[in-house]
Amino acid sequence: MNRRLQEVKNSLGKTFDAILVSSIPNIIYLTNFNGFSDKEREAYLLLTKNAHYVFTDGRYAEVASKIKGFKLVRTSPNRNFGQALKGIVGKEKIKKLAIDERDIKVSETLQIKKVVKTCPDKNLIEKLRATKDTTEIKNIQAACRLGDQVFEYILSEIKLGITEKEIANKIEIFILQKGTQISFKPVVAFAANSSSPHHVAGNTKLKKNNIVLLDFGVKLNNYCSDMTRVVFFKKATDKQKKIYQTVLEAQLKAVEFIKLSIINHRPINASEVDKIAREYIKSQDFPSIPHSLGHGIGLDVHEKPSLSPKSKGELKQGMVFSIEPGIYFPDFGGIRIEDLFLLTQKGPQKMTSANNKLIEL
Repeated sequence: MNRRLQEVKNSLGKTFDAILVSSIPNIIYLTNFNGFSDKEREAYLLLTKNAHYVFTDGRYAEVASKIKGFKLVRTSPNRNFGQALKGIVGKEKIKKLAIDERDIKVSETLQIKKVVKTCPDKNLIEKLRATKDTTEIKNIQAACRLGDQVFEYILSEIKLGITEKEIANKIEIFILQKGTQISFKPVVAFAANSSSPHHVAGNTKLKKNNIVLLDFGVKLNNYCSDMTRVVFFKKATDKQKKIYQTVLEAQLKAVEFIKLSIINHRPINASEVDKIAREYIKSQDFPSIPHSLGHGIGLDVHEKPSLSPKSKGELKQGMVFSIEPGIYFPDFGGIRIEDLFLLTQKGPQKMTSANNKLIEL
């Protein structure tokens, strides 16, 4: 049995008898199988004290039967998931089943509750995923290296009159031509549009002295990268330069706080890291960051840990997360710098290497 399955099984019997795994990232994490679509429900995993089951229909029965350590349970139009689950619940004497309430639909929950009592899974698998093993770190690092290449390439494509959509498409095509995928739709925002952190690329054309915000990621071997850069087309104004340097300094201060915490053997509360960057930006008379300072990354582009004012947990060695302070002004624009870091025993190790100094094209 692999380590990940064993860690999940070790939790059984304390608050629940079995756990139903429904989200695609969690299925990949536990099985290393990525053949199920994330657009519709095609499979579930059921982990009990005695066995592991994969529920799927005839389209995937052949490949699913080869997933190591799992018994195949076939579903069909004449035998839906609830009916198939009922047989296992009786066989395994399951009294309480943990489900991911953030992933399961209401209709699915109602179907499951006809068979067995349910309870939340308390983000059990997501918490395990927060700490990466050596293979996961290598995959994220490889995705980051390709992301660095994307940035170098796209700088040469930024020309007067080009649209946000055209830049976004070029990013996506470049990534696809490398034989991999985007981890999310690229965010490309010119001028005032950059004040919206998740702006959807449109037909706005690039003009002289515009802010150009680029937020993109690569998914390689199921693992994601994420990076944000801001460059200035032609000249940056004094105000833009001041904002940029403030954002960059806020990121550096957060990194230094983590490093010193490691050196001094202090726990690293994620909320305190957020506070360091947030308070520095406010001290420079700029508005507070309107989003979290950072997020974990791995099979999902946003996962645990979260670095926000409301974060409860600590940052631990082996976690990979973003640090992405930003300053935004409506009708003016916004500047965000995002890099990924791996927390090691020596401190935070930067995984994204693309130039984050002020660039005027």
